[in-house]
Amino acid sequence: MHMKYKLESNFRLCQTEDETEEQRQMAETAGESAITEGLAVIAVGHQKLLPTASCVSSAQAPVTQVARKFVDSREATRLRKHSTWSGELKRCSMAHNCLQCIKYLMFVFNLLFWLGGCGILGVGIWLAVTQGNFATLSSSFPSLSAANLLIVTGTFVMIIGFVGCIGAIKENKCLLLSFFIMLLIIFLLELTVVILFFVYTDKIDKYAQRDLKKGLHLYGTDGNIGLTNAWSIIQTDFRCCGVSNYTDWFEVYNTTRVPDSCCLEFSENCGLHSPGTWWKAPCYETVKIWLQENLLAVGIFGLCTAMVQILGLTFAMTMYCQVVKADTYCA
Repeated sequence: MHMKYKLESNFRLCQTEDETEEQRQMAETAGESAITEGLAVIAVGHQKLLPTASCVSSAQAPVTQVARKFVDSREATRLRKHSTWSGELKRCSMAHNCLQCIKYLMFVFNLLFWLGGCGILGVGIWLAVTQGNFATLSSSFPSLSAANLLIVTGTFVMIIGFVGCIGAIKENKCLLLSFFIMLLIIFLLELTVVILFFVYTDKIDKYAQRDLKKGLHLYGTDGNIGLTNAWSIIQTDFRCCGVSNYTDWFEVYNTTRVPDSCCLEFSENCGLHSPGTWWKAPCYETVKIWLQENLLAVGIFGLCTAMVQILGLTFAMTMYCQVVKADTYCA
């Protein structure tokens, strides 16, 4: 009996120590209590089968090792999650900084684009008010004047620039995509026109000369002041007469006569004089040669226009993708 009582006292003492150890580990690891209690129950079961306190202490060692391994694994998992969250936050921060940079670059670009459209529109309105339908040479397309072309071009540029500015500053996906689509359509149309021009150059030459000769019959008539002024300026500045020859005017006047702007020395009714006092060079070929001599400037202008449009397309699509990425991963 005495031996049995001694064993039960040792068992209670060891059990109390085990419970104290369990409470300390619960406070330190904040969440491992259930596992630790389960492990303690296993330890108590072992203790009931052991006769002395030294055996109980030896049985407690594996329990402590298992608990320590469990805590270490939980800590490693927590550190991995923290590392993953830190990486996501860093990537989101970099994406946000990149988005802000592209945002203000695109805003400045489209602001300049819009201001350029305002300038083009202003010049077109000034020509329409002061010069009438200046540079209208085609009888088939009487509205195809320099003033109208500038007004239409300036209006489109202003609209596109405005959409781009608002889309950039508001980071609006719909406006950014609309800006990209409009600019892409204009770029593709320009590219198509250039390709068709080089493919059908001969046919375009014949059609243009035929249409210009038809337009000569409207020279000096009522309501065609723009065409009259355009022909007078071209023949005076380029020192030429008629479309393909000065004889083109004979069909217009039904007599041997040319406009006074064809004269070597301008004077009133000088076009009634002998052909020796007129310019002999054809205006169509003269203007064509002038364009070929200045082909480099024309090419540089066209290349700069294309580069500006490509830059705008790049800005728009890059910012659109950054906004989508920010909304998806960093919301």
